[in-house]
This record gives sequence, C-alpha cells and structure tokens, in this order.
Amino acid sequence: MTRKAETHRTQDDGQRLLDRVLAGVPTGESPLRHVEHLPERPARHAPWPEWAADEVVVALRTRGAPLPWTHQAEGAESIWAGTNTVIATGTASGKSLAYQLPVLSRLHTDDRATALYLSPTKALGADQLRAVTELGLDGIRAASYDGDTPKAERDWVRAHARWIFTNPDMLHHGILPQHSRWARFFRRLHYVVIDECHTYRGVFGSHVALLLRRLRRMAHHYGVDPVFVLASATVSDPGALGRNLTGVQCRAITDDGSPRGGRTIALWEPPLLHESSGENGAPVRRSAGTEAARIMADLVIENARTLAFIRSRRGVEVAALTARRTLSDVDAALPGKIAAYRGGYLPEERRELERCLLSGELLAVATTNALELGVDIAGLDAVVVAGYPGTLASFWQQAGRAGRDADGALVVFVAQDDPLDTYLVHHPPAVLEQPVEATVLDPANPYVLEPHLSCAAAELPLDGAALNFFGGPPAREAVEALTASGVLRARAHGWYWTARERPHRTVELRGTGGEQIAVVEGDSGRMLGTVDPDSAHGTVHPGAVYLHRGESFVVDELDLDDGLALVHAENPEWNTSPRDETDISVLRTLESRRVAAGVSINLGEVEVTSRVVGYLRRLPSGEVLDQVPLDLPARKLATRAVWYTASDELLRGSAPGGAGLEPARLPGALHAAEHAAIGLLPLFATCDRWDIGGVSTAVHADTGEATVFVHDGHPGGAGFADRGFAALFPWLVATREAIASCACPAGCPSCVQSPKCGNGNEPLDKAGAVAVLDAVLTACEVPVESAGLCEGAPDDRSTPRPR
Repeated sequence: MTRKAETHRTQDDGQRLLDRVLAGVPTGESPLRHVEHLPERPARHAPWPEWAADEVVVALRTRGAPLPWTHQAEGAESIWAGTNTVIATGTASGKSLAYQLPVLSRLHTDDRATALYLSPTKALGADQLRAVTELGLDGIRAASYDGDTPKAERDWVRAHARWIFTNPDMLHHGILPQHSRWARFFRRLHYVVIDECHTYRGVFGSHVALLLRRLRRMAHHYGVDPVFVLASATVSDPGALGRNLTGVQCRAITDDGSPRGGRTIALWEPPLLHESSGENGAPVRRSAGTEAARIMADLVIENARTLAFIRSRRGVEVAALTARRTLSDVDAALPGKIAAYRGGYLPEERRELERCLLSGELLAVATTNALELGVDIAGLDAVVVAGYPGTLASFWQQAGRAGRDADGALVVFVAQDDPLDTYLVHHPPAVLEQPVEATVLDPANPYVLEPHLSCAAAELPLDGAALNFFGGPPAREAVEALTASGVLRARAHGWYWTARERPHRTVELRGTGGEQIAVVEGDSGRMLGTVDPDSAHGTVHPGAVYLHRGESFVVDELDLDDGLALVHAENPEWNTSPRDETDISVLRTLESRRVAAGVSINLGEVEVTSRVVGYLRRLPSGEVLDQVPLDLPARKLATRAVWYTASDELLRGSAPGGAGLEPARLPGALHAAEHAAIGLLPLFATCDRWDIGGVSTAVHADTGEATVFVHDGHPGGAGFADRGFAALFPWLVATREAIASCACPAGCPSCVQSPKCGNGNEPLDKAGAVAVLDAVLTACEVPVESAGLCEGAPDDRSTPRPR
C-alpha cells in the first residue's frame, strides 16, 4: 500500500491507537488483559556482493534498497555459492531480495538459465511476480503459471518463460505429469524458491515434501541439481524444516538485520453478554468477530490502515458487514473503505480486491488467513487477530503485518470464547514469551507416500535409485504394497504405472479429498464461489445460511456427486450450525503404557466414522430456535489418535485420589474433559483445533474402560496425536487448569463448550471434568502446579518468537 505523508505514524502511535479503541469503555469494564510494548530495532547494512550483476543492483536500488541488510547479503552469498538455504527472518524483513539478487544475477548473466518459484497462495505468487516485473530487467521473462493463467498463455510460458511463478498444486497437476513438454525449462533449472515454507505442515506439508522429492528426481533426470531456497518469517528450526521438506541439507540464515518499529500488543477478552445466554444457559461473551468489527471501525475513523484476521469465511463476511454498518452512521464515505477478502472468491474478485489494497482505495480489510501470506501490504498501522489462529507461527505472521521500518503499530489479539483463547489472554507468556512451534510433517506417512510414488511412477518408471529420493526403506515398502495391490507392475528394471489414467487427479495436496463444491445461485446460474468437499457437509448442507461478499443466501440443494450446491438469495434472522454423530474404533495400538493403577495412555491407528445428522437454527443472540434433521452420507477417516483410559474404580472411587463420580455423571465429565483437551492441544502441537477431533465414552468397546480420544483430522494422521502423546501430562495439566480457573458456574465456551461439538454440547459436566483430570494426574503422580506451559513437550520449540 502506498501511504500518504500525513498518515505517517511514530512509535507512540500504537499506544495512541489502543487508547482510541478503548475510548468509551466504562470504568472497570476494560477488555484488556495485558499490554506489551515491543521495542524498535535499528537496521544493519552490508555492501552489495561483488558478483551481483550491475543492472540488477541498479534496479533494486531504484526500487528502494540502497544497501542490503546483513541477512539479505548473507543469504544471497550462500545461494550464489550453490548452498541450499533457508532464510528465516522476521515478517517484512526483505527475504525476497535475498533470493532475487542471486536468481536475477544468474538469469541476467546466463541467458539459458531458468528458475522456479513456489508459493502456497496465488496472491503471494502474483505479488512476487509483480515485484520482479516492476524491476524492469530485460530478458528475465518472468511469468505466472497457475490455475488462473489463460490456456492461450500457457504454451508461451512453457516455451519462453525463464522464471516461472507457480504453486505446489500446479507443479503437481500441470508441470510434472507433462515434464517432456517442459524439457527446455528443466535442463536449465538453477534455482527453486519455496516461499513461506512454514505453511507446509501436517498432511499438506507431507504432500509438498514428496512433491519436492519428485521435482528433485525430475531435475536429476534432466541432468541438473538446482539450489533450493526456502523463506519463512516464523519457523522454530529452519534447517530441519528445509531438510524435511526438500530431502537435502540446508543452511539456515536467522540473524535479522532489518529495522523494525515499535509495536504495542494488546490481549483483549470481549465482555460477557449479561442479557443473553448460550447452549444450556451457559454465559457467553461478545463474539471475537463482533469485537473485531468494532475495533476495525474505530481504526478506520482514525485513518489507520488495518487488517482484521477472522477465523471463518462466514465470520469475515459478517465482520466486514458489521463494520460498514457502524461507519455508515459516521460518514457515508467510510463504509466503502472496508471490504472482506477470503478463499472461495472468484479469481477476478480476488484480483480487484488486491488492486484496491495496493492502491490504498481500501483502508481496512477483514480477511481469513488468505492474506496472512499474500500481497505484500506495506505500511499497516494495525492488525486485529480475532481468535487464536492455531499456532504461534501464524499469530506472529499475522501480527508481523503491522508496522514497517520505523513506524509504530498496534496489534490486538481478541480472544474467542473457547478454552485456548481464554487461557492465552490470561497467561500472556504463553503468547509473548514462548518460541514458535516446530513444523510437523511426515513424508513417510503411507497414506501420503503411496499416492506420490504412484504419481512418480507415472512420470518416470521407478527403480532402486529413485526410491532413495523418497526415503529409501519406507518407499520400498510402499512400492511393494502398491505392487501387491496391482497399482504398480514390477519389471526387471523397476516399477511401472500401467493404467491409462494418470493418478495425479486423485491426489489432493491440501487434503480436500476431491473436487471443490461449486456454490451457484439457482435462479441466475451465477457462480458465487467454492467450498472444499471436507467442509461441504457442514457449511452448504440443505438449509444452511451461506454468506458471500455481504450477501446472504440459503442452500436449497447439495449434490455431492456433481459437486454443486444450489442457493437462493435470502436474509433470514437466524444462522445455522451443523450437528453430527461420531464413532471411533481402534485399528492398531502402536504404543501403550499403563502409567499408574487404573490409567493407561495410548497412541495408535483408528477409524473415525462421522455423519452430519442435522443443524441448529440460532438467533444472533445465541438462542436456539430449533433443530432440523438431515440425511447425509457417513464419512470414514482412517487416522491416528492419542487416548487415555481410566478404570471404573478410579473414576467412581470415593477414597483419596478417586474422582468420586456417580455413573450418570461420567459421560458429561469425560465429554467436558475431551472438549477442553482438544482446545488446549494446539499449545503442544503445531495444529489448529479444527485439525483435530475427539470422542469420549464411559465404556469403549475396544478398551473396555472409560476413554478419551483425540484424533488427527487428516487421513493417515499429521503428527498431532503423536505430539500429544509425547506431551500428555503437561497437556492434561494445562487442560485441568483452563477448566478450573474459568469463573463460569457450570461450563461455557471459555472452558468446556466447543464450537464444533456434534452433540450440541450435551452432556457436559465441568466439575466432573476437573474431578476426572485430578484423579488421572494424581494417580500418575503429576503435580498440577508443577507443569509449565510446555514443560515435558518435545524439546524442538527452542527458537525465540519473532520480535
């Protein structure tokens, strides 16, 4: 964004903006729970490298870089020397210059060289392409190749482009399967740039790690060994992440030489709504989205450029609409300064919004994490984070959008009404002093490895040497399983793909499990957007309220076979939330320990069966109007889970150490403990509560005892359950503390109620959950007060958070 001189802000402006959004709050009712002032940091410069092409240096100077910062120079030297490199410095620290300098110098001095750039989002790729194009260097021929590239341009890109900007999805679907058409590009490939590499975690990260191994194998086939360059602002062990993603050793550049203005960080808990109550009469707080909309409106009145990160697509639409309505009472020109931005918009809508962001026509934007990584928005005065984004890495990535150079800025973290957010705003060190999480991925996951080996065999026949690219022994085991099932055919010189159809279309890198569901207005045929199939059952079922750019629609029909949701325009007074039923069965126990009399902890493979059975219609106050039944097919998920069991004697016993619970209270007590555990696991694993699920039962068929399961929400698992197993006791201590310290009398969204509960948060027994956890921890001799936030968790959370 271009900023006007009169809006330039000083370091003290973060506090001034905070004072503005607090204006009018009654004395004694402040939502602030903590304020932290992060100091400014001066710049450290280095000279331009001697090998850098003069034309490239002149172009970068013209674009505002008189000298590189120290980390830019160090990173560029490493890349130019042919070392695989991870640049892991703060948000807005100019990581792109560190790889642009060597890549552009190589392309400028060698007119046959090529380079590949991969980003997790189209918006980020388009922004980086724009930055390179605006340098005005002759002969670079940088071009985009993604799903939005017109087919007429794709042939030109293959034949002539030298620096291609794309994403993992297009590399998987459009480049590697047709590698012979890209032979010119592959034979000259010098560099592969992987931007925002910390986003490649969990199942998505495992897919991308195997995709990059396929890319390395393909480059080797064409006789080249490109240098891999990775960039991220928020990663705990960049060298390890680079190695896990690419399969090659990487040097980490972490000493940040860029300047940073001071930032004011406010932890904010919305007030209780005394005039209304939620499910089962529980107290509720004003929603984080509503609070964010009010803060955003105040900041717009102050002419402060603002991003508000909202957790859900619907929340983004509602927040933007609420802020616009608020501002319409102040100045008729102000509502047009606010917009919503989220995934699912059509390409032309995204491009127009991005243009308005860059030009300054928009002053504030409510967004999902789609803009966490996207357009390089310079000069933001404030960021509002409405709801914990799942990981500290994402939190600091979003917060890092605020402030550039020496400008002061404000960051407001608004807590959602759930256990984790409540815990965090009342325990500031958990946000402000903890290192960012390790990025968990598992390329050896057979649910991910086998499909990629099928793709690799379809691209080029596999032999023993090729298996080394994919991890050696695990790859051989997977190939043998594929051969036994008839997917691959063994020959004297390796394994071959024999089917006519290529397997690439069946492999969804982002775990969506199929083609996107198109949302179409039935009367006009207008396509509004898309929904991924994993969430379609819960978001576009018949009767669901669907929001798109401030307009409200109601779903008439969901056709899963044709990938179509038909809607009509309607603005009902209620909203909708799905209800589902879930069962879980243990397929294989991988680790099991009887840690105390009556308590065991376990890790294993499970099958989760779930089905959306209806939905609730609610008024904005939270009042439930009714429950409407649905008849949708069941979905099965084979994944990994961590679970603990407790004996009947321990739970019902009234002797010291026993929970003393009557049988009728057990289901509610275990259910409440399960909800709170799901909410707190993101403190110990790099996950979001929406990446995981849970089941609890007073007597489970496979264990024979009361059992609480927490499972990964992705096929084959994503490593979250494994990390929960490794940190079980500190995790349960934090869970117990979150429940016990909540001031509500009988359970609320801040402790044991869950926004994703398929049973309508029934039954729940808050006091019973504390009793269960006390009994389990006491039996295992774990003092409740002894476990710090991450004590006992895996020891790879060792890198300080970004400042």
